[in-house]
Amino acid sequence: MKAAVHIQAAARGECTYLKKASFTTPFKVANITEDKKAAALHLMLMSASPGILDGDEYDFTIEVEAGCSLQLHTQAYQRIFHMQQGAIQQMKVDLAVGASFCYLPHPSVPHAQSVFTACNDFYLDAGCRLVFGEVLTCGRKLNGETFLLSKYHSITNIYINNRLVIKENLLMQPGFIAPGGIGQLEGFTHQASMMWLQEDTDSKAIKEKVISLLAAETGIEAGITAAPANGLLIRLLGHGAEQLYNCLQRINAILPVQKNKLLSYVS
Repeated sequence: MKAAVHIQAAARGECTYLKKASFTTPFKVANITEDKKAAALHLMLMSASPGILDGDEYDFTIEVEAGCSLQLHTQAYQRIFHMQQGAIQQMKVDLAVGASFCYLPHPSVPHAQSVFTACNDFYLDAGCRLVFGEVLTCGRKLNGETFLLSKYHSITNIYINNRLVIKENLLMQPGFIAPGGIGQLEGFTHQASMMWLQEDTDSKAIKEKVISLLAAETGIEAGITAAPANGLLIRLLGHGAEQLYNCLQRINAILPVQKNKLLSYVS
């Protein structure tokens, strides 16, 4: 199945509103913003499909206008089913000057013999804020499907002023490289990554807060490094999807919000 979602967030006074939302089956976009006068817009990406099926091709396009703030949520874990050919997902996000975008989807669960490729492209203008993360499980662990997927490939490119500053290439292909081996997950079964970029922020102070937050967790390993632009790159290894997903949510909660520059950008 081929499906597409197109979202445009724009400014109305000091608030961000949903200017356009077009989608095809099985997707739907719902506005879940609790405070309609809030500066940030919260949208839920909903799907009537049980998961990603063989031959699926998804195309997401998201545009956030100058000074606006959008947070995109998901409903549940993303199941990637048994496949013969494979499935593809592409996401392109354009952030105008001073825009903010946050997307921390639920964990992906690749079933046995699943083949999935995702490409995420983020284009940031000056003064933007980006929070993006993903959690990948070993599969249906309780069903005995630990690392029985055929291939999971996720490529993330982040451009600032059309210059590539971050490229992440996550490839899990157990038939070629043992995921639990040295230099791979080394005994862990789940992994998470998170990227945070934001100008005019003390990233060193935020790094210390993140380290303190993660130090209270048990059964995980964490790595935190400074991003090429102002921000942090975070990698987590663990044995449970819920724990890693909750860690990303808690990290996001302590990140500074974007200063309200909306009026200066749209005036």
